[in-house]
Amino acid sequence: MSNIVKQNKPRVVVIGAGIGGLTAGALLAHRGYSVLILDQALVPGGCASTFKRQGFTFDVGATQVAGLEPGGIHHRIFSELEIDLPDATPCDPACAVYLPGENTPINVWRDPEKWQEERQRQFPGSEPFWQLMATLFDASWEFQGRDPVLPPRNLWDLWQLTQAVRPSTLVTVPFTLFTVGDALRLCGLGNDHRLRTFLDLQLKLYSQVNAEETALLYAATALSVSQLPQGLFHLEGSMQVLSDRLVEALERDGGKLLMRHTVEQIKVENGKASAVVIRNQKTGEVWTETADHVVANVTVQNLVQLLGDKVPSGYKQRVNKLPQASGAFVVYLGVDASAIPPECPPHLQFLYDADGPIGENNSLFVSVSHAGDGRAPAGQATIIASSFVDPQQWWSTEDYPGLKQKFTQEAIAKLAQYFYLKPETIIYQEAATPRTFAHYTGRDRGIVGGIGQRIPTFGPFGFANRTPIDHLWLVGDSTHPGEGTAGVSYSALTVVRQISH
Repeated sequence: MSNIVKQNKPRVVVIGAGIGGLTAGALLAHRGYSVLILDQALVPGGCASTFKRQGFTFDVGATQVAGLEPGGIHHRIFSELEIDLPDATPCDPACAVYLPGENTPINVWRDPEKWQEERQRQFPGSEPFWQLMATLFDASWEFQGRDPVLPPRNLWDLWQLTQAVRPSTLVTVPFTLFTVGDALRLCGLGNDHRLRTFLDLQLKLYSQVNAEETALLYAATALSVSQLPQGLFHLEGSMQVLSDRLVEALERDGGKLLMRHTVEQIKVENGKASAVVIRNQKTGEVWTETADHVVANVTVQNLVQLLGDKVPSGYKQRVNKLPQASGAFVVYLGVDASAIPPECPPHLQFLYDADGPIGENNSLFVSVSHAGDGRAPAGQATIIASSFVDPQQWWSTEDYPGLKQKFTQEAIAKLAQYFYLKPETIIYQEAATPRTFAHYTGRDRGIVGGIGQRIPTFGPFGFANRTPIDHLWLVGDSTHPGEGTAGVSYSALTVVRQISH
């Protein structure tokens, strides 16, 4: 009898075992669906996975997590799945930002009052801007907490959206088409070069674009989420813990995960997703798996490729017109603990004066392990430094090893201005480029961080979870509310609610 019941469960195939795919799969399995998740990589987690070298554990891409606080998105999802949240320590400061030629950082403190004092000291006269951001954040956070569906694509989506609106949220409406640059000018701060440089650096991490281009309503959340009662967290062990917990929940509830299995095509019949074509990388075997729903935890560019000639022309055109997304160049260092300055914060951001090859804006975002967090042997530590790069140059170069070496040397030279990096303190080093990310994550050209949160592509104007093809769903950083583990988990919860409905 139980087998008959199982046969009648709606079948969901999830493409991609990143955090978005694992979250959607685990929640659907918990709600009674028959779930199969497929991923071409060796380990689950996508851009939030890890790898081990010589006793060091390196986070591949994502190094910090939001949404672990009570009521936060991970807290909500893990509660529904009846699994424990991973152990984590709050990041305080969330980031220490070093501007060119400055030896004292701008510390983004977790305590709101401490952060207010810091920014008033660092950016005199800027408080009207920060107060505007706080007002917009409070309204946006309250709105987001009621699970609106953005952008809506049918009456049910629209109903969920209208249910989330309250008179208090309407304060955001006049600012829907504002960028951060517009807000700076509105507050008389358009010419504050130092403030704009700081905002450019921080927003590039969260929105993929600078202050002039970032949608103001998106920035209000991105710039405020590191303060209490929210906050950013550093997971004990590694980022992999998040994936492992989700996989455990998935398998406990009867779902199945197959790694080293590539989805080569999404089949569409009569305007509806009906099956996927799968290749087993080890055996080369190819087969077709039918599905009632297909959930794609991929970039929107990858989705177009998977659909082939079945992709609606307007959708394809829109994807092709997107501005070039960023890639990442990342240096992974295993070092002796003596290389780390005393009281070093867990996350730092450097912008350097000197011209050099390392990345857009010549900036580095740096994550440092701390003693006992499971990432390095006793007396040692990990340093992960990433910069945004144009992926195109990594695919068109005739001297890939040379370019990689040049970037690596440049990045280590920059890091050595803060850390004590000498041959005797560097125990292990490795670098990743957009080509590396494409190989290990399958993301188109190795792009990272989703779609830039400009006005035409954020929130109400972005790509919907509900695609133009029935029963085909998109989760991940191409959809609202954007990049980061919290963002992709939110997109997964939205899709689960839509499918369940």
